[in-house]
Amino acid sequence: METYLDAMDMWEAVEKDYNVPPLPNNPTTSQIKNHKDRKTRKSKAKVCLFSAVSSSIFTQIMSLKSAKAICDYLKAEYEGDERIRGMQVLNLIRDFEMQKMKELKLSKITLKGS
Repeated sequence: METYLDAMDMWEAVEKDYNVPPLPNNPTTSQIKNHKDRKTRKSKAKVCLFSAVSSSIFTQIMSLKSAKAICDYLKAEYEGDERIRGMQVLNLIRDFEMQKMKELKLSKITLKGS
């Protein structure tokens, strides 16, 4: 996700979590453009994060105010340490092998019945 946000020029909004100050009185065109760009970048980063998660995760993060807060929450919740990730990989491998065994049994049953 970091790579995608970086490629879309939105990672800075997540990483630095900057505040967009209000425009001064009589702003220049450059100030208006910069203000709009920084504000839009923060919103786009949130939208990217929202669209990258499932609906059940979305309900957990939708109340968070910044892209940085969302990213921090997702890291804390789903990253895990090395041991947890290793266990998750082993569980996925086991599930995959079980699925292959079920498919093999079904194909044998189908061949017997033919």
